[in-house]
Amino acid sequence: MKIIVQKFGGTSLDTAEKRGLAVEHIKSAKELGYLPVVVVSAMGRAGKPYATDTLIEIAEEACFNINPREKDLLMSCGEIISAVVMVQSLQKTGLAATALTGAQAGIITNDNFGEAEITKVDPMRIVRYLKEGIIPVLAGFQGITADGEITTLGRGGSDTTASVVAAAIDALYIEIYTDVEGVMTADPNLVENARILDKVSYNEVCELAYQGARVIHPRAAEIAMKENIPIKIKSNFNKNSGTLIHNQGLRGIKGNRPVTGVTSRRNIAFIKISPQKPAEYATGLIVFKILASHGISVDFINIHPEVISFVVEARNSEKVKQLLEKYDFVFEFNDGYVKVSVVGGGMTGRPGVMARLVEALNQEEIEIYQTTDSHTTISCLIRIEQEKESLNALHKAFKLDL
Repeated sequence: MKIIVQKFGGTSLDTAEKRGLAVEHIKSAKELGYLPVVVVSAMGRAGKPYATDTLIEIAEEACFNINPREKDLLMSCGEIISAVVMVQSLQKTGLAATALTGAQAGIITNDNFGEAEITKVDPMRIVRYLKEGIIPVLAGFQGITADGEITTLGRGGSDTTASVVAAAIDALYIEIYTDVEGVMTADPNLVENARILDKVSYNEVCELAYQGARVIHPRAAEIAMKENIPIKIKSNFNKNSGTLIHNQGLRGIKGNRPVTGVTSRRNIAFIKISPQKPAEYATGLIVFKILASHGISVDFINIHPEVISFVVEARNSEKVKQLLEKYDFVFEFNDGYVKVSVVGGGMTGRPGVMARLVEALNQEEIEIYQTTDSHTTISCLIRIEQEKESLNALHKAFKLDL
Protein backbone atom coordinates (compact mmCIF):
# COMPACT_ATOMS: atom_id res chain seq x y z
CA MET A 1 0.00 0.00 0.00
CA LYS A 2 1.19 3.51 -0.87
CA ILE A 3 0.39 5.17 2.46
CA ILE A 4 1.08 8.79 3.35
CA VAL A 5 0.26 10.81 6.46
CA GLN A 6 -1.24 14.29 6.04
CA LYS A 7 -1.32 16.50 9.13
CA PHE A 8 -3.36 19.72 9.22
CA GLY A 9 -2.72 22.42 11.82
CA GLY A 10 -5.48 24.20 13.68
CA THR A 11 -5.21 27.42 11.67
CA SER A 12 -5.81 25.39 8.51
CA LEU A 13 -9.14 24.07 9.81
CA ASP A 14 -10.92 26.85 11.68
CA THR A 15 -13.29 27.85 8.85
CA ALA A 16 -15.37 25.88 6.34
CA GLU A 17 -13.36 27.46 3.51
CA LYS A 18 -10.03 26.32 4.97
CA ARG A 19 -11.37 22.82 5.63
CA GLY A 20 -12.47 22.75 1.99
CA LEU A 21 -8.87 23.44 0.94
CA ALA A 22 -7.67 20.63 3.21
CA VAL A 23 -10.18 18.27 1.59
CA GLU A 24 -8.74 19.15 -1.84
CA HIS A 25 -5.23 18.16 -0.67
CA ILE A 26 -6.55 14.84 0.63
CA LYS A 27 -8.56 14.27 -2.53
CA SER A 28 -5.49 15.00 -4.69
CA ALA A 29 -3.49 12.40 -2.78
CA LYS A 30 -6.22 9.82 -3.41
CA GLU A 31 -6.30 10.67 -7.11
CA LEU A 32 -2.53 10.10 -7.30
CA GLY A 33 -3.00 6.60 -5.92
CA TYR A 34 -2.00 7.22 -2.32
CA LEU A 35 -3.86 6.06 0.78
CA PRO A 36 -3.93 9.08 3.10
CA VAL A 37 -4.08 8.92 6.88
CA VAL A 38 -5.14 12.33 8.17
CA VAL A 39 -4.06 13.84 11.51
CA VAL A 40 -5.75 17.02 12.74
CA SER A 41 -5.12 19.60 15.44
CA ALA A 42 -7.78 21.53 17.34
CA MET A 43 -9.45 24.18 15.21
CA GLY A 44 -7.90 27.65 15.54
CA ARG A 45 -5.97 29.32 18.31
CA ALA A 46 -6.91 31.00 21.60
CA GLY A 47 -10.24 32.80 21.26
CA LYS A 48 -11.69 30.38 18.72
CA PRO A 49 -14.59 28.38 20.23
CA TYR A 50 -12.95 24.94 20.12
CA ALA A 51 -9.27 25.87 20.44
CA THR A 52 -7.55 24.07 23.30
CA ASP A 53 -6.63 27.31 25.10
CA THR A 54 -10.26 28.43 24.92
CA LEU A 55 -11.47 25.17 26.49
CA ILE A 56 -8.93 25.52 29.30
CA GLU A 57 -10.05 29.10 29.98
CA ILE A 58 -13.65 27.91 30.40
CA ALA A 59 -12.62 25.32 33.01
CA GLU A 60 -10.31 27.77 34.82
CA GLU A 61 -13.25 30.12 35.33
CA ALA A 62 -14.60 27.47 37.71
CA CYS A 63 -11.28 26.51 39.30
CA PHE A 64 -7.81 27.68 38.25
CA ASN A 65 -5.94 24.61 39.48
CA ILE A 66 -7.29 21.86 37.23
CA ASN A 67 -6.32 18.32 38.15
CA PRO A 68 -3.82 17.04 35.49
CA ARG A 69 -6.03 14.04 34.68
CA GLU A 70 -9.13 16.18 34.09
CA LYS A 71 -7.08 18.77 32.22
CA ASP A 72 -5.93 16.12 29.74
CA LEU A 73 -9.52 14.95 29.27
CA LEU A 74 -10.49 18.52 28.47
CA MET A 75 -7.51 19.22 26.20
CA SER A 76 -8.20 16.10 24.14
CA CYS A 77 -11.64 17.43 23.16
CA GLY A 78 -10.46 20.05 20.66
CA GLU A 79 -8.79 17.52 18.39
CA ILE A 80 -11.74 15.12 18.62
CA ILE A 81 -14.12 17.87 17.56
CA SER A 82 -11.79 18.75 14.70
CA ALA A 83 -11.59 15.10 13.54
CA VAL A 84 -15.37 14.70 13.52
CA VAL A 85 -15.92 17.96 11.61
CA MET A 86 -13.19 17.02 9.12
CA VAL A 87 -14.87 13.66 8.46
CA GLN A 88 -18.13 15.45 7.64
CA SER A 89 -16.24 17.71 5.21
CA LEU A 90 -14.73 14.67 3.47
CA GLN A 91 -18.00 12.76 3.30
CA LYS A 92 -19.71 15.80 1.80
CA THR A 93 -17.43 15.43 -1.25
CA GLY A 94 -18.06 11.69 -1.54
CA LEU A 95 -14.93 10.48 0.28
CA ALA A 96 -15.46 7.71 2.84
CA ALA A 97 -13.84 8.68 6.16
CA THR A 98 -14.02 7.91 9.87
CA ALA A 99 -12.84 9.78 12.95
CA LEU A 100 -10.55 8.13 15.50
CA THR A 101 -9.40 9.35 18.90
CA GLY A 102 -5.78 8.74 19.83
CA ALA A 103 -6.90 5.75 21.86
CA GLN A 104 -8.90 4.30 18.96
CA ALA A 105 -5.88 4.81 16.70
CA GLY A 106 -3.83 2.59 19.03
CA ILE A 107 -1.54 5.23 20.55
CA ILE A 108 -0.44 4.01 23.98
CA THR A 109 1.40 6.36 26.37
CA ASN A 110 2.73 6.54 29.89
CA ASP A 111 0.72 8.41 32.55
CA ASN A 112 2.68 11.68 32.54
CA PHE A 113 -0.39 13.86 32.04
CA GLY A 114 0.24 16.94 29.90
CA GLU A 115 3.55 15.65 28.55
CA ALA A 116 2.86 11.96 27.96
CA GLU A 117 5.41 9.87 26.07
CA ILE A 118 4.26 7.33 23.50
CA THR A 119 5.29 3.81 24.46
CA LYS A 120 3.57 1.85 21.69
CA VAL A 121 1.46 2.25 18.56
CA ASP A 122 -0.89 -0.50 17.44
CA PRO A 123 -1.99 0.57 13.93
CA MET A 124 -4.27 -2.43 13.30
CA ARG A 125 -7.46 -0.37 13.19
CA ILE A 126 -5.92 2.30 10.95
CA VAL A 127 -4.69 -0.32 8.48
CA ARG A 128 -8.06 -2.06 8.47
CA TYR A 129 -9.84 1.13 7.44
CA LEU A 130 -7.27 1.80 4.73
CA LYS A 131 -7.83 -1.66 3.27
CA GLU A 132 -11.59 -0.95 3.25
CA GLY A 133 -11.05 2.28 1.30
CA ILE A 134 -11.92 4.49 4.27
CA ILE A 135 -9.77 7.52 5.21
CA PRO A 136 -8.86 7.46 8.93
CA VAL A 137 -8.96 10.95 10.43
CA LEU A 138 -7.00 10.90 13.68
CA ALA A 139 -7.31 13.33 16.57
CA GLY A 140 -3.71 14.40 17.11
CA PHE A 141 -1.98 15.35 20.36
CA GLN A 142 -3.41 12.48 22.43
CA GLY A 143 -3.22 8.86 23.47
CA ILE A 144 -4.28 6.49 26.22
CA THR A 145 -2.48 4.71 29.05
CA ALA A 146 -2.52 0.96 29.58
CA ASP A 147 -5.05 1.67 32.37
CA GLY A 148 -7.40 3.50 30.02
CA GLU A 149 -6.62 7.11 31.03
CA ILE A 150 -6.72 9.76 28.30
CA THR A 151 -3.42 11.66 27.95
CA THR A 152 -2.02 14.50 25.87
CA LEU A 153 1.43 14.70 24.32
CA GLY A 154 2.47 18.26 25.09
CA ARG A 155 3.38 21.11 22.76
CA GLY A 156 3.54 20.03 19.12
CA GLY A 157 1.72 16.82 19.97
CA SER A 158 -0.14 16.56 16.67
CA ASP A 159 3.16 16.66 14.78
CA THR A 160 4.35 13.85 17.04
CA THR A 161 1.17 11.87 16.33
CA ALA A 162 1.81 12.20 12.59
CA SER A 163 5.40 10.95 12.90
CA VAL A 164 4.77 7.97 15.18
CA VAL A 165 1.79 6.84 13.12
CA ALA A 166 3.80 7.22 9.90
CA ALA A 167 6.50 5.01 11.40
CA ALA A 168 3.98 2.41 12.59
CA ILE A 169 2.23 2.07 9.20
CA ASP A 170 5.39 2.37 7.09
CA ALA A 171 4.24 5.56 5.36
CA LEU A 172 6.17 6.80 2.34
CA TYR A 173 6.28 10.36 3.66
CA ILE A 174 4.56 12.91 5.90
CA GLU A 175 2.90 16.11 4.70
CA ILE A 176 2.40 18.85 7.29
CA TYR A 177 -0.01 21.54 6.11
CA THR A 178 0.15 24.88 7.87
CA ASP A 179 -0.46 28.58 7.29
CA VAL A 180 3.06 29.27 6.02
CA GLU A 181 4.74 28.31 2.73
CA GLY A 182 7.37 26.04 4.30
CA VAL A 183 10.52 26.27 6.39
CA MET A 184 11.96 29.76 5.91
CA THR A 185 15.35 31.33 6.46
CA ALA A 186 13.73 33.52 9.15
CA ASP A 187 10.35 34.57 10.49
CA PRO A 188 8.86 36.70 7.67
CA ASN A 189 7.04 38.79 10.27
CA LEU A 190 10.44 39.94 11.56
CA VAL A 191 12.71 39.67 8.51
CA GLU A 192 11.37 41.19 5.31
CA ASN A 193 13.68 39.28 2.96
CA ALA A 194 13.11 35.84 4.49
CA ARG A 195 12.81 33.17 1.82
CA ILE A 196 11.52 29.60 1.60
CA LEU A 197 14.03 26.77 1.82
CA ASP A 198 13.48 24.06 -0.82
CA LYS A 199 15.29 21.40 1.18
CA VAL A 200 16.66 21.16 4.70
CA SER A 201 18.15 18.35 6.79
CA TYR A 202 16.46 16.76 9.80
CA ASN A 203 19.18 18.09 12.11
CA GLU A 204 18.84 21.63 10.83
CA VAL A 205 15.06 21.73 11.13
CA CYS A 206 15.30 20.23 14.63
CA GLU A 207 17.71 22.96 15.69
CA LEU A 208 15.60 25.69 14.09
CA ALA A 209 12.57 24.34 15.97
CA TYR A 210 14.43 24.06 19.28
CA GLN A 211 15.62 27.64 18.93
CA GLY A 212 12.18 29.10 18.27
CA ALA A 213 10.98 28.36 14.72
CA ARG A 214 7.41 27.07 14.94
CA VAL A 215 6.92 25.18 11.68
CA ILE A 216 7.37 21.66 13.10
CA HIS A 217 8.00 20.28 16.56
CA PRO A 218 11.56 18.93 16.94
CA ARG A 219 10.33 15.70 18.54
CA ALA A 220 8.36 14.89 15.39
CA ALA A 221 11.38 15.62 13.19
CA GLU A 222 13.57 13.39 15.36
CA ILE A 223 11.15 10.47 15.03
CA ALA A 224 11.01 10.93 11.24
CA MET A 225 14.81 11.13 11.08
CA LYS A 226 15.19 7.91 13.07
CA GLU A 227 12.76 6.12 10.74
CA ASN A 228 14.08 7.90 7.62
CA ILE A 229 10.63 9.21 6.66
CA PRO A 230 10.73 12.39 4.52
CA ILE A 231 8.60 15.32 5.71
CA LYS A 232 7.05 17.92 3.44
CA ILE A 233 6.07 21.25 5.01
CA LYS A 234 3.42 22.86 2.80
CA SER A 235 0.85 25.63 2.81
CA ASN A 236 -2.79 24.63 3.07
CA PHE A 237 -3.65 27.57 0.84
CA ASN A 238 -1.90 26.55 -2.39
CA LYS A 239 -0.26 23.61 -4.14
CA ASN A 240 3.33 24.86 -3.99
CA SER A 241 5.99 22.26 -3.19
CA GLY A 242 7.02 23.85 0.12
CA THR A 243 10.06 22.45 1.98
CA LEU A 244 11.31 18.87 1.88
CA ILE A 245 12.97 17.66 5.09
CA HIS A 246 15.31 14.69 4.72
CA ASN A 247 19.03 13.90 4.60
CA GLN A 248 19.44 12.03 1.34
CA GLY A 249 21.49 13.94 -1.23
CA LEU A 250 21.85 17.05 0.93
CA ARG A 251 25.60 17.42 0.56
CA GLY A 252 25.06 21.11 -0.01
CA ILE A 253 24.35 21.76 3.66
CA LYS A 254 28.09 21.55 4.26
CA GLY A 255 28.95 23.33 1.06
CA ASN A 256 28.47 26.94 0.06
CA ARG A 257 26.65 28.32 3.08
CA PRO A 258 27.52 27.79 6.73
CA VAL A 259 24.12 29.05 7.92
CA THR A 260 20.70 27.83 6.77
CA GLY A 261 18.46 30.07 8.88
CA VAL A 262 18.16 32.49 11.78
CA THR A 263 15.56 32.33 14.49
CA SER A 264 14.73 33.60 17.96
CA ARG A 265 13.10 32.35 21.12
CA ARG A 266 11.26 34.64 23.48
CA ASN A 267 9.56 33.67 26.73
CA ILE A 268 12.79 33.15 28.60
CA ALA A 269 14.03 34.47 31.94
CA PHE A 270 17.67 35.41 32.64
CA ILE A 271 18.81 34.67 36.19
CA LYS A 272 21.98 35.72 38.00
CA ILE A 273 22.99 34.16 41.31
CA SER A 274 25.62 35.73 43.59
CA PRO A 275 27.37 33.10 45.73
CA GLN A 276 27.37 34.02 49.39
CA LYS A 277 31.17 33.78 49.39
CA PRO A 278 33.02 34.39 46.08
CA ALA A 279 35.76 31.98 47.09
CA GLU A 280 33.18 29.25 47.71
CA TYR A 281 31.05 29.56 44.61
CA ALA A 282 30.32 25.82 44.72
CA THR A 283 27.54 26.75 47.12
CA GLY A 284 25.87 28.50 44.19
CA LEU A 285 26.35 25.57 41.85
CA ILE A 286 23.93 23.54 43.93
CA VAL A 287 21.17 25.44 42.14
CA PHE A 288 21.55 23.24 39.05
CA LYS A 289 20.97 20.08 41.08
CA ILE A 290 17.92 21.63 42.74
CA LEU A 291 16.37 22.73 39.44
CA ALA A 292 17.09 19.37 37.79
CA SER A 293 15.36 17.54 40.64
CA HIS A 294 12.23 19.59 39.87
CA GLY A 295 12.36 18.87 36.12
CA ILE A 296 13.52 22.37 35.12
CA SER A 297 16.10 22.61 32.33
CA VAL A 298 18.54 25.50 32.04
CA ASP A 299 20.41 27.10 29.16
CA PHE A 300 23.15 29.72 28.64
CA ILE A 301 25.04 28.60 31.73
CA ASN A 302 27.90 30.91 32.73
CA ILE A 303 29.90 30.21 35.88
CA HIS A 304 32.29 32.61 37.62
CA PRO A 305 33.30 32.94 41.28
CA GLU A 306 31.42 36.25 41.51
CA VAL A 307 28.26 35.28 39.62
CA ILE A 308 26.46 32.26 38.18
CA SER A 309 23.98 32.96 35.40
CA PHE A 310 21.59 30.90 33.29
CA VAL A 311 18.33 31.02 31.39
CA VAL A 312 15.04 29.13 31.98
CA GLU A 313 11.77 29.05 30.07
CA ALA A 314 9.38 31.77 31.23
CA ARG A 315 6.67 29.21 32.04
CA ASN A 316 8.96 27.95 34.83
CA SER A 317 9.71 31.42 36.20
CA GLU A 318 7.48 31.36 39.27
CA LYS A 319 8.58 27.85 40.22
CA VAL A 320 12.25 28.85 39.89
CA LYS A 321 11.73 31.97 42.01
CA GLN A 322 10.07 29.92 44.73
CA LEU A 323 12.96 27.43 44.76
CA LEU A 324 15.62 30.15 44.86
CA GLU A 325 13.86 31.86 47.74
CA LYS A 326 13.34 28.57 49.56
CA TYR A 327 17.07 27.81 49.49
CA ASP A 328 18.10 31.41 50.33
CA PHE A 329 19.93 32.20 47.09
CA VAL A 330 20.81 35.83 46.39
CA PHE A 331 19.57 36.34 42.84
CA GLU A 332 18.46 38.74 40.10
CA PHE A 333 15.59 37.89 37.76
CA ASN A 334 15.01 39.51 34.37
CA ASP A 335 12.65 38.59 31.52
CA GLY A 336 13.71 41.32 29.09
CA TYR A 337 15.89 39.08 26.94
CA VAL A 338 15.58 36.97 23.81
CA LYS A 339 17.68 34.10 22.45
CA VAL A 340 18.80 34.70 18.85
CA SER A 341 20.35 31.79 16.94
CA VAL A 342 21.99 31.01 13.61
CA VAL A 343 21.59 27.40 12.46
CA GLY A 344 23.32 25.45 9.71
CA GLY A 345 24.94 22.10 9.05
CA GLY A 346 27.65 23.90 7.09
CA MET A 347 29.16 25.67 10.11
CA THR A 348 30.68 22.47 11.54
CA GLY A 349 34.44 22.79 11.45
CA ARG A 350 34.31 26.07 9.53
CA PRO A 351 36.26 28.95 11.07
CA GLY A 352 34.96 32.51 11.11
CA VAL A 353 31.24 31.90 11.72
CA MET A 354 31.30 33.28 15.27
CA ALA A 355 33.44 36.21 14.13
CA ARG A 356 30.93 37.11 11.41
CA LEU A 357 28.05 36.86 13.88
CA VAL A 358 29.73 39.07 16.47
CA GLU A 359 30.73 41.62 13.84
CA ALA A 360 27.20 41.80 12.41
CA LEU A 361 25.68 42.49 15.82
CA ASN A 362 28.45 44.85 16.85
CA GLN A 363 27.94 46.99 13.75
CA GLU A 364 24.33 47.51 14.84
CA GLU A 365 25.49 48.25 18.43
CA ILE A 366 23.66 45.18 19.73
CA GLU A 367 25.18 43.99 23.00
CA ILE A 368 25.67 40.23 23.49
CA TYR A 369 25.16 39.16 27.09
CA GLN A 370 25.86 35.45 26.67
CA THR A 371 26.67 32.94 23.94
CA THR A 372 26.46 29.20 23.48
CA ASP A 373 27.21 26.97 20.51
CA SER A 374 27.05 23.43 19.15
CA HIS A 375 28.06 21.78 15.89
CA THR A 376 25.12 23.33 14.02
CA THR A 377 24.00 26.29 16.16
CA ILE A 378 25.36 29.50 17.67
CA SER A 379 23.04 31.39 20.01
CA CYS A 380 23.28 34.83 21.63
CA LEU A 381 21.37 36.37 24.48
CA ILE A 382 20.35 39.96 23.71
CA ARG A 383 17.82 42.54 24.88
CA ILE A 384 14.33 41.74 23.62
CA GLU A 385 13.80 45.19 22.10
CA GLN A 386 16.67 44.47 19.66
CA GLU A 387 15.28 41.13 18.44
CA LYS A 388 14.11 42.29 15.01
CA GLU A 389 17.23 44.35 14.42
CA SER A 390 19.53 41.44 15.28
CA LEU A 391 17.68 38.92 13.11
CA ASN A 392 17.84 41.22 10.10
CA ALA A 393 21.54 41.91 10.69
CA LEU A 394 22.39 38.20 10.89
CA HIS A 395 20.16 37.30 7.93
CA LYS A 396 22.02 39.86 5.83
CA ALA A 397 25.49 38.98 7.18
CA PHE A 398 25.12 35.32 6.20
CA LYS A 399 23.59 36.23 2.80
CA LEU A 400 20.37 34.31 3.46
CA ASP A 401 18.37 36.74 1.33
CA LEU A 402 20.25 35.74 -1.85
